[in-house]
Amino acid sequence: MTEVRDPSGPLDLRVLEVVEETGDARSLVLEAPAGLTYKPGQFLTLAVPSEQTGVAARCYSLSSAPHETGHLQVTVKRTADGYASNWICDNVRPGTTLTVLPPSGIFTPADLDADLLLFAGGSGITPVMSIVKSALTHGSGHLVLVYANRDESSVIFARELAELSEKYVDRFVLVHWLESLQGLPTADRLRPVAEYFRSYDAFVCGPGPFMGGVVAMLKELGFPRERRHQEKFVSLGGNPFGDAAISGGSGVVDIGDPGAEEPDPPLRETPARVVGDLDGEEFALDGWDPGTPLLDFLLSQGVGAPYSCREGNCSACACIVTDGEVSMRANDVLDADDLADGIRLACQSLPVSDEVRITYSG
Repeated sequence: MTEVRDPSGPLDLRVLEVVEETGDARSLVLEAPAGLTYKPGQFLTLAVPSEQTGVAARCYSLSSAPHETGHLQVTVKRTADGYASNWICDNVRPGTTLTVLPPSGIFTPADLDADLLLFAGGSGITPVMSIVKSALTHGSGHLVLVYANRDESSVIFARELAELSEKYVDRFVLVHWLESLQGLPTADRLRPVAEYFRSYDAFVCGPGPFMGGVVAMLKELGFPRERRHQEKFVSLGGNPFGDAAISGGSGVVDIGDPGAEEPDPPLRETPARVVGDLDGEEFALDGWDPGTPLLDFLLSQGVGAPYSCREGNCSACACIVTDGEVSMRANDVLDADDLADGIRLACQSLPVSDEVRITYSG
């Protein structure tokens, strides 16, 4: 079994099983490394061989839950023009070894005992499935899941969801929305559900238009920022795996309208100080060079900060700036609400103030 030596470095994981969920969706069951931990709703970044670039990095949400020990599971839906999803569905078999980055992402409940209102469209069910299983098994709250698909044959995890609905009949309400029967799941048509459960914490994942419409509707209904969550990462460019060897739908969503970047403040001329906490441990570091991204500095100092793409295309490295100021070089995922809450991408953040305080527990 693989052992986690570098909490932020690449891992080579063996595929134990390939499960055909629907005609165009496959779940990859991977051997779980000893010592690896993750939160429900997070994702893995997979390395896919590419003749053009050597490697294509793609993020796929974990459909397994942390309490399901011994394995990790990601679910990949084939898309017509999706190079990575087609390669995975066509080539990955039991025994295949895949290079991945450790679990990342902030699409995860802060409290499994909370009441949750979940909206999923198509393969957006993947991280939601992880959250549902975790909250039902280890939480005490009530869950409502609205799951939209084209038709009955495209419903991923249909049997497992039915079993959970039957087992937790007093806590779990499952609503299937089939376009073939009910038409498009527009925000206006989903509004009555959100209105009835407006005290719940809302989570939304799915195709861009679906997610954008639902999130806008939640805002109109007055769901506060802290109770409104949407999955945020886009298809990645570049190679976040370094020199790691490559062997060898989905939860990937395009959020459409990220927050506009502010003009860069003047670059500092002297090193800064960063103070923060990660996984319950505090750190205080001097010597943050003005031209070095926060993530790079933290990693160089032995802080196992999370990351994935290192290009500003995902939220895996997101932290909250509680004091001080940073400037981001790029931002393709954080919206205006995120920025107002102090959320910043560590891989793109440069110091502006003398001292910056951050937290990864948000």
